[in-house]
Amino acid sequence: MLEGNRRRRRFQYHATHHSSAIDFFNALTGPGLLDFLDARLPAHRERLFPPTETLSMFLAQALSADGSCRWAVDQAATYRLLSGLPLCSTATGGYCRARARLPAALIQQLTQFTAAQVEAQTPHAWRESGRRVRVVDGTTLSLADTPANQARYPQSRTQKPGLGFPICRLVAAFELADGALVDAAVGGYRGKGAHEQTLLRELLDCFASDDILLGDALFCTYFLLAELSERGIDAVFEQHGSRRRSTDFRRGQRLGACDHLVTLTKPKNRPDWMSPAAYAAAPARLTVRELKTGGKVLLTTLTSDRHWPKRAIQKLYQQRWDVEINLRHIKTTLGMATLRGKTPAMIEKEIWVYLLAYNLIRWLMADSARVADVLPRQLSFKHAVQLWQAWRSLAHPPSAEQPVDGLLELMAQHRVANRPGRIEPRAHKRRPKAYALLSVPRSQARTLIAQHGHPNRKAGENFKSLPAAC
Repeated sequence: MLEGNRRRRRFQYHATHHSSAIDFFNALTGPGLLDFLDARLPAHRERLFPPTETLSMFLAQALSADGSCRWAVDQAATYRLLSGLPLCSTATGGYCRARARLPAALIQQLTQFTAAQVEAQTPHAWRESGRRVRVVDGTTLSLADTPANQARYPQSRTQKPGLGFPICRLVAAFELADGALVDAAVGGYRGKGAHEQTLLRELLDCFASDDILLGDALFCTYFLLAELSERGIDAVFEQHGSRRRSTDFRRGQRLGACDHLVTLTKPKNRPDWMSPAAYAAAPARLTVRELKTGGKVLLTTLTSDRHWPKRAIQKLYQQRWDVEINLRHIKTTLGMATLRGKTPAMIEKEIWVYLLAYNLIRWLMADSARVADVLPRQLSFKHAVQLWQAWRSLAHPPSAEQPVDGLLELMAQHRVANRPGRIEPRAHKRRPKAYALLSVPRSQARTLIAQHGHPNRKAGENFKSLPAAC
């Protein structure tokens, strides 16, 4: 009772002095996230934008269509006006400095904590054969073109200096049952440590014995399979195209049509990233199962055809596509495909804020799925984001006492279709405007335009075709 009164007093203090930050967390996830956050907040003065309020505004940016700092500050100023609090400046400098003070490690820990909370509430029936299945994949993100970002995350070599954008690579692991992001690793697009295999190895500690890992052909290597087997983790990967020609189902121990056990031998050449001690400790041989199903050749450590029939493995691997959809939700629905941060430190925070926002919505969707007795993957992520935004914007001022049961019921009303084997062309039907491509640095293009005007699109001109004397 004493702890409950203390939590209520703490909530009332923050709600009175600091806008809707505590409301956001309490209404979305209950007091558990608030307690976790309070225990890890850095030492700070009571400012207009304390850490909790700053993080709340940062999350609101990730969930908004605008996504600018100006929008976040205007929202905070409007809330103070509606709440009868003293007006504050709409300048963004104070908020940007407050974001810079936020520790990236704190946001990462919150993201991992929310994933653990969603998993703790996941019904056993959602799991595949009672086991925890996680899917992993990588993607790239485009960054603001600044010298600091270029130094840490260089652009593609095919692009000339001044014409490209820095690119970072993200490898993420998701829980298949509820769609929550368990952990992620960020690296450069090229250079040492930029390969998806390398980034995945940074995430291996988030897997536990008896887990099942799904991945595409890029992860199907001998040393990764050996390390996963040593950790007691089963894997289902697609066979890499370069090794598919050597597949011969007449060899090994036959389990069925195009289904056999085969023994792999450790590669004679040690990879550059691997230490001599780790190479010597790797097993000399590894027995795996190779099967052809659904037009794909799969490699797996699920070697028992009695517990895992061929059809069951095919059905399991088909669900790997969920990771592509999850990444699309984060990059397209939330807008993380192009990041705004000017420095690598802010880029890292921005990425983790997007991932935290994604997990918070997944938490709501998991609650909604339990209420409706359906699987979370049957609910629409974008529908959930839109409902949450509408619910927050129409509640002035929002209150933690407002029931979310009705909101969860609304989220469960819209279901997404299950379309296995869906094929869509990767092409745009709507034609873009016929502007010339920027073929010289922007500062040089400005000089060319000032002296010669814009290139003639009908004549097929571009900036390079303008007189070079300028």
